[in-house]
Amino acid sequence: MALTIAGSDSGGGAGIQADLATMTAHGVFGTSAITAVTAQHTRGVESSFALPPAEVEAQIDAVVDDFAVGAAKTGMLATTGIVRLVADRAPEFEFPLVVDPVMVATSGDRLLEAEAERAYADLLAEATLATPNADEAEVLSGVEVTDGASAREAGEAILETGVDAVLVKGGHVSGESVQDRLVTPDGVETFDHPRVDTEATHGSGCTLAAAIAARLATGETLESAVEGATDFLERAVRYHYDVGEGPGAVDHAVDLRNAAAREPTAEAVRGIVDRLVDRDVSRLVPEVGMNVVGATPYAESVAETAAVEGRIARTLEGVRPNRGVRFGASTHLAAVLLAARESAPELRFAVNCRFDGEVENALEELDWPVAENGSAEDVFADRETPPAAVVDPADVGREATVTLVAEDAETLAERTLELCDRL
Repeated sequence: MALTIAGSDSGGGAGIQADLATMTAHGVFGTSAITAVTAQHTRGVESSFALPPAEVEAQIDAVVDDFAVGAAKTGMLATTGIVRLVADRAPEFEFPLVVDPVMVATSGDRLLEAEAERAYADLLAEATLATPNADEAEVLSGVEVTDGASAREAGEAILETGVDAVLVKGGHVSGESVQDRLVTPDGVETFDHPRVDTEATHGSGCTLAAAIAARLATGETLESAVEGATDFLERAVRYHYDVGEGPGAVDHAVDLRNAAAREPTAEAVRGIVDRLVDRDVSRLVPEVGMNVVGATPYAESVAETAAVEGRIARTLEGVRPNRGVRFGASTHLAAVLLAARESAPELRFAVNCRFDGEVENALEELDWPVAENGSAEDVFADRETPPAAVVDPADVGREATVTLVAEDAETLAERTLELCDRL
């Protein structure tokens, strides 16, 4: 169970709404104390109304008096009075407190008056973790954050407020990857993630702090909570919501949706395998065996792909799978599909087939877009539509194969059977 003390976002992408969605995604019951009501959407904030500190305090009292709160986080505290209120109440909290110091707008404008910024020092003194971005870290420390060294310097300066640890976020720092640095009295730990090429980052700061709080509420260590939360955010940004007329918002439910798709994905792979067995595609089975792989909608690892354990083999009667379908059963073919998804995330299914002169002629007759094997960037990037087949020529100790890929199970099955019929 976790508590968020933050503002309401009528657009649903940030604030209380993002926090509660993130907590739910982590299997944690979320409670709230709303500090301000904003009228906003994906393009910006139209207006904001801060609640009186007494009303915020009443909400905090109502929650902590009844619920077994395991951790809390703060977001937009809006006014000096609310910052001081939370700072005064924090020593009573018998649970970890994550402070996301919302002090600077995306435009770079300061959101709080100087007195409120100074009040944050008292709040941080009672906190387990602060999660400033580069601009907020500069406000709190006086250090301009431009690289790893300055991030560490800023974090160490903020530690002097009495906060247990500081996560200096790297989203606003230029570079090919996003490097979030956890600064503690014991040193610095860096969490490195690929930078996603999107402007749909609305709510990312709220989501990260809420994810950390949710994980702390379940008993994770701080380092584990930060690592898991940064992984969670990277995927939520990569597979963002395309909503509103602005850039969009992060998808707080991406992990839940991915998990919900596991059994349907495995069932789809089983369906493809059954069709290939029924039609006897033995002519297409390579010497090393055939496999069918299906990825969940947001798969980024082999563990999130379903395949036939032991592959599909030729027999005297036709073809048959050696064992059943399970997640993580394929390595090579799954890696090919995952690499393809980096440039064409709509691709979810793949099958490896024999490649020889007859198959090559059949592919030419079908007039499918076919690519020679190479790096995923060369094969799948800069194409309006991804190729239907990718040829991997023979090499020393390796037979030639062709991988068929598709967005859905039905298309992959039809392509495989059509290729087999051409033979």
